[in-house]
Amino acid sequence: MLVKDLYFNCIQNEISYVAHTIYHLLAEEKLSLNDDSSKIGLVKADLQKVNELIQKNVLGMKKICVYSLKMNQQDFVFIFAASEEEAIQYYTNTFHKNPWNIYEYPLDFLFYRGKDVISFRDMRKEMEDFPAIAGYFTR
Repeated sequence: MLVKDLYFNCIQNEISYVAHTIYHLLAEEKLSLNDDSSKIGLVKADLQKVNELIQKNVLGMKKICVYSLKMNQQDFVFIFAASEEEAIQYYTNTFHKNPWNIYEYPLDFLFYRGKDVISFRDMRKEMEDFPAIAGYFTR
């Protein structure tokens, strides 16, 4: 796999640390987009600079997670949010009560939507504003 393919994949899937490391190595000209990605492990990155890039968020990545918030004994709502606190606040503002509990789901979790199978990661790409309700589930 080429560096450009890995870099694009990391940006698309918001794998911040690897994306910012590649960005740093490209900027320092220690790597090119057409190099094999196995070369990344052979090149020394300045970890302090990478951490500064992440802190400045030069790639504009906003991590969005999906949380399951229990509404009652059988009902759950899934909310996309940047943090657990943001999800709880959104839930409280929307439903005017506190959730029973909260659990973070992996973005690659697959489920049925109609007759199709979709992941939360793919569903998130359909949305523009966060926090947002991803859906409901009843046991």
